[in-house]
Amino acid sequence: MNTAGEKVKLSVRGLAVSYSAASALRSLDLDIVAGEILSIIGPSNSGKTSFLRSLNRMNELHPHARTSGTILLDGVDIVREISAESLRKRIGMIFAMPVPLPLSIRDNITYGPRMAGVRDTRTLDALVEESLQAAYLWDEVKDRLDMSGQKISGGQQQRLCIARTLALKPDVILYDEPCSGLDPLSTAKVEESMLELRKSHTLVLVTNNTKQAARVGTRTAFFLMGEMVEIGPTEKIFTAPADKRTEDYIVGRFG
Repeated sequence: MNTAGEKVKLSVRGLAVSYSAASALRSLDLDIVAGEILSIIGPSNSGKTSFLRSLNRMNELHPHARTSGTILLDGVDIVREISAESLRKRIGMIFAMPVPLPLSIRDNITYGPRMAGVRDTRTLDALVEESLQAAYLWDEVKDRLDMSGQKISGGQQQRLCIARTLALKPDVILYDEPCSGLDPLSTAKVEESMLELRKSHTLVLVTNNTKQAARVGTRTAFFLMGEMVEIGPTEKIFTAPADKRTEDYIVGRFG
């Protein structure tokens, strides 16, 4: 998988996901390297979101989901050795539709840290600024932190959700179609944030926008019908893919 000599952040072996009788993902082996942005592309129902939700055990919230295989975070089994609550602090997730809490911008950011026991006002204030800066939102909202997070624009709400996730100091951030409902300017800001966050985090991006995958991904994986067809450096995947199915998808012959 071309990860020799690099630190593996997440190691996935034999991962299979099904919902009732329907198989979503079959026997996936994949290493995610620390500090990379792994873009995952593929048509609908190819297993992309099922894979993403397996990485922080979100699939366990689905009553009919069944998951098998092994996922290691820094060499530790995420099911047998880490509680789901602790795992989701270390592996945060950004969804397609932003869902800010019905609270102020400030309280959206501090909600998680407060629940974790942080009470010092100075610490919380610093965390608000740091998280909003990292999400490329600080300059737009710094004078209205007491405004409801639900009253800012959709693009700003998505970056607020990113900031809220960052406030918990995760190691890994998962993005599930984070820009699907955003305008080009908001999309650019989210992508700029991702490129900056790569310096201190590991990112996994599921996107149906192949141009976005090409812009931000350090590596790209192509999923099809529950299997990973191929994975490699993003430039190679988009210019000289090894599998014709990958090429067909990228140039729009299907999907």
